[in-house]
Amino acid sequence: MKKKLKLLIVEDEEAIRSGLMDLFVYHGYEVDYADDGRVGLEKGLSGVFDLILLDVMLPGINGFEICERIRDRDREQPIIMLTAKSSDEEIIHGLSLGADDYVAKPFSVAQLVLRVQAVLRRSRVVQSQQQTIVLGEDVELDVLNLSARVGSRSVAFTRREMEILQYLHANAERPVSRGELLNRVWGYARDLDLETRTVDIHIAKLRRKIELDSAHPKLLLTIRGAGYRLIGPPLPRQPLSDQHLYK
Repeated sequence: MKKKLKLLIVEDEEAIRSGLMDLFVYHGYEVDYADDGRVGLEKGLSGVFDLILLDVMLPGINGFEICERIRDRDREQPIIMLTAKSSDEEIIHGLSLGADDYVAKPFSVAQLVLRVQAVLRRSRVVQSQQQTIVLGEDVELDVLNLSARVGSRSVAFTRREMEILQYLHANAERPVSRGELLNRVWGYARDLDLETRTVDIHIAKLRRKIELDSAHPKLLLTIRGAGYRLIGPPLPRQPLSDQHLYK
């Protein structure tokens, strides 16, 4: 018998929590819950859940702190945050702390299920076996250990951030659109009508990590009207041939 995927729902509003639990049980998941931030943190740190649905406003400890503390322990734990629709600051802050995605309240039940499925699907995909990626002259990514050397700094990444860099690196000959990243990295269907700033926020965070000057990026570029492009290592200089010397 196939093992059920296990979700943790951290939500203090009983009506929302009960509805979410019923929804995901119906879709075949094993579901646990916490209605308090401290309990949610304790369960979230256990490492036994395939994905955590995490509300921001919680008694005890808020969702931001829970996300940050889980990320300090486990950079690969899939987390989707539930945020107030009107609060862009909450969305940006949650993603900057390492959440894989966010869903704004009030949300479409069908879209929430699709986004949970997408994050879970990507978390189980075996990534490229390439262990090291070199960017420019000062950045070397350690793919397996989710870290990098940036000049003299050591930088840590979440699994999602490294997946973005891997995909952009594999397609470095061309710009990659937001839609393509949502489809190939997040796993969202191409025809899903999705309004999200997830990609832009992740790109901004990556620039702060890999660029020497994030305000003037030289490695992770925005190509107007086309998307994003990652610049690889500089080509080695070729020795001049006799033809070049005497032409």
